[in-house]
Amino acid sequence: MKLIGVDIGGSHISAARVNTGDQTASFEDFNEADVNTFGDKETIISAWAEVVKKVAGESANYKLGVAMPGPYDYENGVSFIKDQGKMASLYQLSVKNLLAESLEIAPSQIVFTNDAEAFLSGESFAGAGKEFQNSIGITLGTGLGSAIKVFDVVKDGKLWTAPFRDGIAEDYLGTAWFIKYASDQFGTEISGVKDLLDQDFNSDIPKKIFEIFGRALGEFLFPYLVRLHSEGVVLGGKISLASAHYLPSTQDYLKKMGYSVPFKVSELGEKSALIGSCLSFLSK
Repeated sequence: MKLIGVDIGGSHISAARVNTGDQTASFEDFNEADVNTFGDKETIISAWAEVVKKVAGESANYKLGVAMPGPYDYENGVSFIKDQGKMASLYQLSVKNLLAESLEIAPSQIVFTNDAEAFLSGESFAGAGKEFQNSIGITLGTGLGSAIKVFDVVKDGKLWTAPFRDGIAEDYLGTAWFIKYASDQFGTEISGVKDLLDQDFNSDIPKKIFEIFGRALGEFLFPYLVRLHSEGVVLGGKISLASAHYLPSTQDYLKKMGYSVPFKVSELGEKSALIGSCLSFLSK
């Protein structure tokens, strides 16, 4: 039976057939699409199903792993996303059943996984996290995703709302922080981290901003690394692509605190969740 991995975000879906080996994975028939998730349930489900069908072809003999952001009842595939606007029409509905009906397969062929868990599981299976038994996975982008791995168990860390300084972690560890800090401290308007890497940008400003961000990342992670006896951190998300600019500051802080660990940037990129979403089928 084929394994198909799916990664669903607020405005995007990607899917592929996943082939696994001994700590390796390959992909076939990769497809992706932008999806307007502000629409009605029929439009959203139909758009998602269309991408899956392109991967599955004519066969219904497959198992479907779906990585999805929370809040969600992952076991039953029921959405509790309502306050972000996106996917609001699916609130309290069994997306598993709706998707199964649209795909004309049994609901038992579909398994839902938290997207942060899928990211770390995928990287731990075939990517940057293979060498760690105990690790923390962090995705840095518009929001802050987190997962914790202890031996073979990977769980959603739910650290984005963790108290930090005079707010919560996501206030300091996402795109919004970069935009606000650049404006407040330097009177500079940026749309995201990518702007700071522009060669025409005054180099002193990005250097300072990345240093502040890197320290905040280290300061935030330190107590969790110690408490969980973590051997390393796996970074994903768009902001991880600029890690060379802020990780030295992160490492300096952790070294001073006496708990320096390696940081590994995702090797699989967005495809890590495609692997991670399917791994529960292998364990069965």
